[in-house]
Parts: sequence; C-alpha cells; structure tokens
Amino acid sequence: MTTMRPAAVIGVVTASDRASAGVYADESGPAIEAYFRKVLTTPFRLERRIIPDGFESVRDTLIDLADIVGCDLIVTTGGTGPSPRDLTPEATLAAAPRELPGFGELMRKVSLEQVPPRSCRASSRRIVVNVSSLICRVSRRRSNCVSTR
Repeated sequence: MTTMRPAAVIGVVTASDRASAGVYADESGPAIEAYFRKVLTTPFRLERRIIPDGFESVRDTLIDLADIVGCDLIVTTGGTGPSPRDLTPEATLAAAPRELPGFGELMRKVSLEQVPPRSCRASSRRIVVNVSSLICRVSRRRSNCVSTR
C-alpha cells in the first residue's frame, strides 16, 4: 500500500507598498505561481501574501508563514530595490538569523543571468534566500521535497 505524502506548502510573498494598497496589480506573485505550476510535479498548496514594504511587515510575514502556516518553502518578490526603504534583507535576517555559507554563491552561480540573490540566512527551522527570496522549512518530523519535471 502506498502512503500519500502531504502536499508541500509554498508561500509566495510580494512586498510592495503600492500593490498592497491596490494602486496596481501584483504581477510577480502570479508569475511565480505559474512557474511552480509549470515545473513542480510534487503536490503543493500555495499561500500568497501581498504586504507593504518595511521591516516589520516582511519579518512578521516570513515568521508567520514558516512557523504558523507551516510553509516548506517561501519565495519573496518585490521590495523597492537597493534603497533605504527596502529592508527585505534585514527583515529576512531577523526572521532567519543563521547564514548558510556557500549557498548564496551557488544561487548566484546558477541564476546569474537572472536577478542575483542579495543574501542567504537560516534559523533553526528555515532557510531564507533573498532573490528576492525563498525560505525552506526544515523539520525533523517531516520533509516535503519538491520535484521538477
């Protein structure tokens, strides 16, 4: 008898003052969702959030998705770019303070033609890569791995 694995839970966070206020539609979140639906063969469920830029909103959303919702992977997009208002890297550090040396370099090597990551951090239960970003939830009780086609 085959045991069904639970679906992976993937969080997609768009950090944008204007998209969160309804000034314009979020296009990057749906693009990430479409990409996952195209390449992932493992069952998954999406949790999408559109939040304003800012330290607290990003940090609190990452922690909520990882610890309360139980996301196995969190991808962030948006932010204002390299400006004083974009605090996504600092908020990610607050949500996941342990850096994984070498992982950021690997991500940059693989995706250099795209938007390169800005940082990579980890806490005891999640990995965060600012691509803008992804978080993997690591648990001793279960592992939800995703496969690509």
